[in-house]
Amino acid sequence: MRVVVAGGAGFIGASLCRRLLAGGHRVVCVDNLVTGARANVEELEGSAFTLVEADVCRSLQVAGPIDAVINLASPASPADFEPLALEILDVGSRGTGALLDLAADRGARFLQASTSEVYGDPQVHPQPETYFGHVNPVGPRSMYDEAKRFGEALVTAHHRRRGTDVRMVRIFNTYGPRMRADDGRLVSNFVTQALAGEPLTVHGDGHQTRSLCYVEDLVTGLLAVLESDYRGPVNLGSEDERTVLEVAQLVVAIAASPSPITFVPAAAGDPSRRRPDTTLVRRLTGWRPSTSLEEGLERTVEWFAGAGATRR
Repeated sequence: MRVVVAGGAGFIGASLCRRLLAGGHRVVCVDNLVTGARANVEELEGSAFTLVEADVCRSLQVAGPIDAVINLASPASPADFEPLALEILDVGSRGTGALLDLAADRGARFLQASTSEVYGDPQVHPQPETYFGHVNPVGPRSMYDEAKRFGEALVTAHHRRRGTDVRMVRIFNTYGPRMRADDGRLVSNFVTQALAGEPLTVHGDGHQTRSLCYVEDLVTGLLAVLESDYRGPVNLGSEDERTVLEVAQLVVAIAASPSPITFVPAAAGDPSRRRPDTTLVRRLTGWRPSTSLEEGLERTVEWFAGAGATRR
């Protein structure tokens, strides 16, 4: 296949591009490099891989045949929510629309990367795809939540109006190599603090939960849904639910760090519990994560401690 990966120079996108290339596919990576990094994909450039530096909200020109369009284009880290609020809403609406038009015009399959944030601070646990969520439309995370909710509505409308061949996934918390050290996510915060010997800052009492999926497992899930016959939405994530405090303790142990764990006020709008119900994706594709949290954190700490993390 020839695949357009929007947001392909980001954390998840770069791993996806590598997997596609390893499978013998050709990849056009489109990224404006606002939160992605050229260093994530620069060694991939060659006859089968092209990096197009462009903003999908402003200009999207890809020549030649296209078999699939995968939309990962959006800032997705809590640290980006406030400073890039308008950009997040723009790419969730105009950017997604432009990518859908590209797929429809070329007869390509379209995969939308949505998020567990569409469930907000859920009152149903674990969260199945049939749950409509508990979202504050004017809260501190609303720009991301609502951009992704609108994106799902847009993908659905495009399919119904133009017959576009679409797939949708809702990605839960993901971690692994190529995360930005300053992106404000749970694992990257803890790992960078532990390696620097700084206190690990746990928001609230640390009893809030997350279900963390290793990035390579997530990429396998993305491709499984892309190749399936189900439009979605489909949850993708790990059902291994851990407390934030437990994750902090694991990182300290794996990094052999002297860092203490400290507690700071809870972050506004932070969900108290988060775990996907992955019954649907298991039934449709047989996919489930295969990397334990301990093993994934070991690989992530190793990457942050090595040359890879210093390139950013």
